[in-house]
Amino acid sequence: MSSSKFSATPLELDTLIFQQMLSEGKIEDGLSFSNDLLTRSRSHEERDHLIETRLRMDRALIGSMDEAMIGQELRWCVDRLNAIESGSPLHGLALLNLANWHTNKGEQMMALVVHSDINKLAGHPNDLRGLSRLESARILVELGDLDPAMRHLWTAKLCFINEGMIAENLVSSLEWLNLALDEVDSTAPTMMQRIENSAPRSVGGNTWIASNPDDVQSVVEELVPVLMSDLSGDQRNDLGLILDAGVALKISHWAEIMRSRVSEIQDSRLIDVLQS
Repeated sequence: MSSSKFSATPLELDTLIFQQMLSEGKIEDGLSFSNDLLTRSRSHEERDHLIETRLRMDRALIGSMDEAMIGQELRWCVDRLNAIESGSPLHGLALLNLANWHTNKGEQMMALVVHSDINKLAGHPNDLRGLSRLESARILVELGDLDPAMRHLWTAKLCFINEGMIAENLVSSLEWLNLALDEVDSTAPTMMQRIENSAPRSVGGNTWIASNPDDVQSVVEELVPVLMSDLSGDQRNDLGLILDAGVALKISHWAEIMRSRVSEIQDSRLIDVLQS
């Protein structure tokens, strides 16, 4: 859309109203309103390929058509954007929506294929690349293919850091740490080495590479100030991972911090471990 609301066309402004309706949960009103917008986006007077594609994508996602047609409609949006604005944020969003649709249908391999089209070389922005890598990693974990899952989580983490996406970085870091603590080996390559030396595979598999302790320590030290800002909560598996990391690396400092603040901890399992 236009870079300034003052130069936006009437169709662009009305499309923003439609998106506001969706954000406020006014789905039925939004669907009704978007019928006219879709017609206008195809008209001779207001023809706009991007708005038509965005409208069709949003309408598919909120159930404007038979469920059997949703995947086909999302694929149309991807193909159209690939032709007219490849690598744009909207193109990346369309790919992400299509990949998530495949995941929800239980079609994990198809989802991974679509996710692979969201990449730096194509010009997709970091935020969408990060979200795509995070979802790819979760699919690979489900398939038991843990080496590429860890690489995707690390890449997601880097993307989120670059964009200042603190919550998303926290999630990807914790999911990476949960896998990494299965085996820590000082002779293992670092995550950056693993990413730099990775190569496409013709088929998947059940792969595993131990984590490097330097990577584990750097992630924990990044997480500690955030996670320990508030120690309350009945189920703090995140703090449990910090304790496990300390045991694996033979570092007692993180546990000592928690012991000094044990009165703030509400998770009985953590209290038992710290007092044992």
